[in-house]
Amino acid sequence: MRIESFVSQSVGKWRSMRSGHSLAFQQFEDVLSEIEIKSTDQSDQSDIKELIASSSLDNNASFQSAFRMEWAAESDWEPDDPSAVSSGSCLLVPIPDNETSGQLIRSVGYAESEPAISKYSFLEDGTFLLTTQYEQSIAEERIWFVSEHVRCRSSVLRTSAGSGVLQTSFASEVRRLTH
Repeated sequence: MRIESFVSQSVGKWRSMRSGHSLAFQQFEDVLSEIEIKSTDQSDQSDIKELIASSSLDNNASFQSAFRMEWAAESDWEPDDPSAVSSGSCLLVPIPDNETSGQLIRSVGYAESEPAISKYSFLEDGTFLLTTQYEQSIAEERIWFVSEHVRCRSSVLRTSAGSGVLQTSFASEVRRLTH
């Protein structure tokens, strides 16, 4: 698979059900999310260029299939306010090294709320593998399509040294179809 095909397949509104296991807190968490993935357009070009410029990558890097992601999530593990909804958005800019791998600049990371540069690759079966080194942790995410409107996502969050597992999760995501 190539990054442009993956992004094209991912565009849309998704309902996600995720189960997570925090080994550090010995806690299970169930999260229901609404996720929207949108292709960027001409109005996003300055944001894309600014994100590339703020990264450690070459400002003239050739990007493909940049996209935006928005989410709103409800978790059963919100000790202060169980009805709290966590939400956010980010801009993602893939910069291919070749047909099956490259780097992905993220305006907000998955594990830590800071800009991040991830390494991505596709496995032979089309699974998207994303690895991000943060200051405090390493996140590895896998996303694969079960069918056109169903995809799965798993993640493992490790210590920054990579020696200990902090958290694991699995999500099934179903595309919201509009009639």
